[in-house]
Amino acid sequence: MGTRRKSRELTLQMLFQSEMGKQPPEQVRKTFWSHRQEVDEEARGFSEDLFRLAIDRAPEIDALIQKHADNWRLERMAAVDRNILRAAVAEFVGYPETPKPVVINEALEIARKFSSPESVQFINGVLDSVAKEIAG
Repeated sequence: MGTRRKSRELTLQMLFQSEMGKQPPEQVRKTFWSHRQEVDEEARGFSEDLFRLAIDRAPEIDALIQKHADNWRLERMAAVDRNILRAAVAEFVGYPETPKPVVINEALEIARKFSSPESVQFINGVLDSVAKEIAG
């Protein structure tokens, strides 16, 4: 697995921990990394950046997701799916130089690993729609 994929998976896990544990970002970082000292600095750095972006720009990111998730409210989505979307949209807005299809494909691969087959299609549709808005 590539460094960026590993970073994206770690970001998902941090976002999930933050939301489900109702923990502030500082607490998530402290407990999350205390159990993952084997993660190399490059993977950790990119993951930290994505997590920070997703937290700092949460209102903007959630609004984009909500706008493009036809007939789905954020709170009704599966927590894993919601946080995969948040991490990907954070990368869209924070790393505009990364090609959108790469970000979408990475999110879909992570969804295949951590979510259900139905979720993969849903995530693909939402991210494709968000990417078109951001690009246009």
